[in-house]
Amino acid sequence: MTAPEDAIRARRKLTNKLIAAHDAGRLRPFFDPQANLISGEGGLLMGAGAIIAAFEAQFRDPSFVTYLRTTQNVTLDADGGRAAEVGEWQATWKDAASSGPYLAVWKKDRGQWVIESETFVTLR
Repeated sequence: MTAPEDAIRARRKLTNKLIAAHDAGRLRPFFDPQANLISGEGGLLMGAGAIIAAFEAQFRDPSFVTYLRTTQNVTLDADGGRAAEVGEWQATWKDAASSGPYLAVWKKDRGQWVIESETFVTLR
């Protein structure tokens, strides 16, 4: 059986690959339907539908290249049903880039880890 920390790291790597491929539709199973995301500039996206729509809009931008999230640490709660992932993110466009720290909250849902919330902070 895969350790929860390893499972979350593996799912993060898969999201990075799907984002690099600009495949928004295949990102949906990684998000809880009620997931929330706070963007690097402080905007709030409520629900998986809004998050996927934001990815679709980014992917239509011809200058957008990718987002990359690099996990630094995964910490589980005492019951093993929730986890906090902390790391660094980077966004790349053909002529610009931005980056900073992030926090993602994962929860176990029907045997699979899904993102409950994510907060990104643009610092660079």
